[in-house]
Amino acid sequence: MQADLNQKIYVAGHRGMVGSAIVRNLQAHGYHNIVTRTHGELDLTNQVAVQAFFEQEKPDQVYLAAAKVGGIHANNTYPAEFIYDNLMVQNNVIHQAFMSGVKKLLFLGSSCIYPKLAPQPMSEDALLTGKLEPTNEPYAIAKIAGIKMCESYTRQYGESHGVDYRSVMPTNLYGPGDNYHPENSHVIPALIRRFHEAKLSNAPKVVIWGTGTPRREFLYVDDMAAASVFVMQLDKAAYDAQTEPMQSHINVGFGSDVTIAELAHAVSVAVGYQGKINFDHTKPDGAPRKWMDSARLNRLGWSPSVGLSQGLANAYQDLISWLDQGTKK
Repeated sequence: MQADLNQKIYVAGHRGMVGSAIVRNLQAHGYHNIVTRTHGELDLTNQVAVQAFFEQEKPDQVYLAAAKVGGIHANNTYPAEFIYDNLMVQNNVIHQAFMSGVKKLLFLGSSCIYPKLAPQPMSEDALLTGKLEPTNEPYAIAKIAGIKMCESYTRQYGESHGVDYRSVMPTNLYGPGDNYHPENSHVIPALIRRFHEAKLSNAPKVVIWGTGTPRREFLYVDDMAAASVFVMQLDKAAYDAQTEPMQSHINVGFGSDVTIAELAHAVSVAVGYQGKINFDHTKPDGAPRKWMDSARLNRLGWSPSVGLSQGLANAYQDLISWLDQGTKK
């Protein structure tokens, strides 16, 4: 099916890591009518403002990548904000998209929707089969609600209004646009910054919490964007053949995982750090494994293209650019 490059596409959250990657991918495909708004221009938690935006712009498609996100500390400290803000953003965007006649919408979720003790690799049918990880439960509940909202609108208005709202669940993402804050970043940007600073100071070693044995899966953010556009553009019959009306979300993973020790070594190579890597076994490890089952997406014909070493090299260059911009301000 030939894509209509003149379609007006709204990318909510275009300044975030995933949203900006989706914009890059759409532009690379030749889409030129892309609508964006900063938070200062449009507060997505404001129902009246979101309604006015959709009535004015009337986009043809929506990518919902906007969300309030944070690490364990932020999730534990501000659980009310995490559940309220995310529910409000999702409710407003999805409902007002429907009210303005949007037929196609893609909602981006998170792997934290799955139970804390879900079998590995985590498949789509693990959703709602057990208790969530307590530290990010409010965020996860909001994301689950987003999936179910998309499903519900499609089930109720699919035949009568042509509504086709889909959801994708990414594994751990990294790459351009990541958060490199020394205290609030995720594992890859945190390691990249630590090894970079150790290289600059000629530190003889870098100490990492835990044993290094837990396994994690990582996906380059531009691969996630490519998968998002791929799923959005899938023929409905193909999408329906791999999903169910009440289990319609699709996992997006790399397909394999690495130990934290292997990741640390790969980051040290990407950064060019020559010192030792030590592990502090007195510190906690976290879950032994978090790995997504992406067989459903693979059967539909998509697989990632950026390996870990290349992705880390790109991410390191992104950190250098981020630091250079910080010193110029």
